[in-house]
Amino acid sequence: MKTFNLPDLGEGLPDAEIVEWLVAEGDTVKVDDPIVSMETAKAVVEVPSPYAGKVAKFHGQAGDVIKTGAPLIDFDTGEGAGDAQAADTDKDEAEAEPESSEGKLEPQAVEPADDDAGQTGEERADTGTVVGNVTTSDEVVKQTHSSVGGVKVTPAVRALARKLKVDLGSVEATGPEGVVTSSDVRKAAEQGPTRKPAPEKSESSPAEREQPKREETRTASKHAASGSKAEVPTGEWEPIRGTRRTMARAMSESHARVVATTIMDDADIHAWQHGEDITVRLLRSLWAGAQSEPGLNAWYDDEQNMRMIHKGMHVGMAVDTADGLFVARLKDVHSSDRQQMREEINRLRDNTKNRSIPPEDLKDYTIMLSNFGVFAGRYATPIVNPPCVAIVAAGVLRHEVVPVLGGMEAHRTLPLSLTFDHRVCTGGEAARFLKAMIEDLRKSQ
Repeated sequence: MKTFNLPDLGEGLPDAEIVEWLVAEGDTVKVDDPIVSMETAKAVVEVPSPYAGKVAKFHGQAGDVIKTGAPLIDFDTGEGAGDAQAADTDKDEAEAEPESSEGKLEPQAVEPADDDAGQTGEERADTGTVVGNVTTSDEVVKQTHSSVGGVKVTPAVRALARKLKVDLGSVEATGPEGVVTSSDVRKAAEQGPTRKPAPEKSESSPAEREQPKREETRTASKHAASGSKAEVPTGEWEPIRGTRRTMARAMSESHARVVATTIMDDADIHAWQHGEDITVRLLRSLWAGAQSEPGLNAWYDDEQNMRMIHKGMHVGMAVDTADGLFVARLKDVHSSDRQQMREEINRLRDNTKNRSIPPEDLKDYTIMLSNFGVFAGRYATPIVNPPCVAIVAAGVLRHEVVPVLGGMEAHRTLPLSLTFDHRVCTGGEAARFLKAMIEDLRKSQ
């Protein structure tokens, strides 16, 4: 009997959520056969089997959160009694030495890492990875499609179909090489006929089901003590899962670790040509700001009290989706022209909405940008994700009356909000950074 512990899926997160088991207890599998779909911070990945044999036991069901290094699945590999005895001996030795790291993985920080991080080739305690073969690297595997019942589909799209109760066999594929896309699944869900009946089992863990009960009990006791009639709630408690759970954790970490201060101003963009690409101009102005004040295009290590000022710029762009907030990395803004930036923006946006964005595109950004003005709102106090020290948010365009020589004119203006970590950046540095952005945005092209 061999136990496979949940490996580090390449994003440095302490846990992952089971989306769907691709095998059943009692099934016979081969090495590298996909066994389970797991959702990490931003992506759904398939974990292949490291062993050949029979599936003996699951250590969680769909919806359960498994900690990195914790047991995920047991295999009956059919090895001889001698091997089994040796395995038992190894197990006893491991239990006798609690300091041993066998089978345990230390969670890595959620912070983005340097480009060389995880590439040293050093041995890790738990060698199972998402690559399939049992290796000792932290290599991240890009998501590819697999065939399920003759249907080509990615793990993320299969998870979406399961969520919307859509039979993939009845979905018309429009993706390249006949791959079913998320748009295909949503279209099929709107039509209705392919929906399967919802499973009767609950996908929440016992602890999650118990929490609302305890809250209801305390609320009922409070009303009973006061003699008032308890109001009937209009909704139902539900656990925060997947991307929203990761988002909540990141926001809490930011609140605890960043001393945030925000300054705001407006950029007069009256001189812009018709059809100007707002997002591309904002990205270019970020680099103009960094050339004036490099200290805001930086990382800060609050444990070592050290900072790294970056010579290039990779922008973390906030992307709003129905599943939660994603921050996708737009590489090499400092050396890209307008067309290159627009093509990369479109690629990241489409991959994010389709949940097919690889994990390496979701980290290692040096500064952040949020263009919430496409919806509504003038100013904001955006959140900085450590180790970054700054984020710029752009509000909705509006017309303002401005004095000009000989009278008044209505000019288009773009509201800007800059949040920065005041432990690392001074108010003067932030103001000069924002001033350089505004001056670049005022240019006609």
